[in-house]
Amino acid sequence: MELHTIGIDLGKTVFHLVGLNLRGEVVVRKKFSRKQLLHFTANLRVERIGMEACGGSHFLGRALREQGHEVRLIPAQYVKPYVKTNKSDYIDAEAIAEAVGRPRMRFVPIKTDDQLDLQSLHRVRERWVMRRTAVVNQIRGLLLERGITVRKGRCHLDAMLPGLLEDASMKLSGSVRLLLAQLKLELDQLAIRLEEAEVLVEKTAQESEVCRRLDAIPGIGPLTATALIAAIGNGAAFRKGREFAAWVGLVPREHSTGGKQKLLGISKRGNSYLRRLFVQGARAVLQFRDKQSPGLSAWLAQLTSRTHYNVAGVALANKLARMAWAVLAKGEVYRPPLLAGSGSAPLACR
Repeated sequence: MELHTIGIDLGKTVFHLVGLNLRGEVVVRKKFSRKQLLHFTANLRVERIGMEACGGSHFLGRALREQGHEVRLIPAQYVKPYVKTNKSDYIDAEAIAEAVGRPRMRFVPIKTDDQLDLQSLHRVRERWVMRRTAVVNQIRGLLLERGITVRKGRCHLDAMLPGLLEDASMKLSGSVRLLLAQLKLELDQLAIRLEEAEVLVEKTAQESEVCRRLDAIPGIGPLTATALIAAIGNGAAFRKGREFAAWVGLVPREHSTGGKQKLLGISKRGNSYLRRLFVQGARAVLQFRDKQSPGLSAWLAQLTSRTHYNVAGVALANKLARMAWAVLAKGEVYRPPLLAGSGSAPLACR
């Protein structure tokens, strides 16, 4: 039996495998558990193994690489065009096997354990932030039903809530006071967890030489730096900064036809969490644009004079993303942009 390419459709406990020969014909269809799959591939010789990039794919990809196989992870949306007729696990595995052999297919790098650890930290922290926001909004809603208006912003609620609970003149029933006290306790617990997560992020960033180089870029701090490394590692999956900015979703969508170019708003593809961090960092830089390097400050002044503030923020986020990729991929330190004609070009423009 001659196997050239294998496609594996991943599940939680069951894995469907389809093998193609050199002519692209299906020669193997098998269903395994995870242990059985690794046992089957241990002594197997095959040109390439393909899987969709999803939960558990990075672990299995590393396990198969340790066996000496070439493993490629494919974004799910790039596999869909190769699915024929109806959907089943074997049809999906066959589509993966066909897609992984395409010469211009785009792949997802397999993450290391350190990257997965950082990714887990950011995901848990983000869930705590969302939960804290939900609790704050629920408290504001409960108080509004009793005729008490609290301004937007967690700081205003933190300042008002203790006094509301202690003020006996407020017409709040005992059950509502009990609920508000419990919600305040939940807020305090979430604050402690988030503080611990922030300390862990800071510690990780200080111990990483790459994070320290990224931290020198305006608008990028420990949170963005660690999230960036967790997402793309050393950035080798992208040939240039624009490819990374497009993956994050910070470049315009295009709908051109008949030789006429038509650009729309940003595509918002890729990693939405990373895109949000870059945009927030760009907004912070815009607020203090006069304190930036001469080249960046002049560029921002020119940009904000001819376009909307929000558009300028996204354009700056695009620029920061390219700078970050250049620092990662080239292994160099950040060099602030200079005024035109005053020296060498900045790292991000090369």
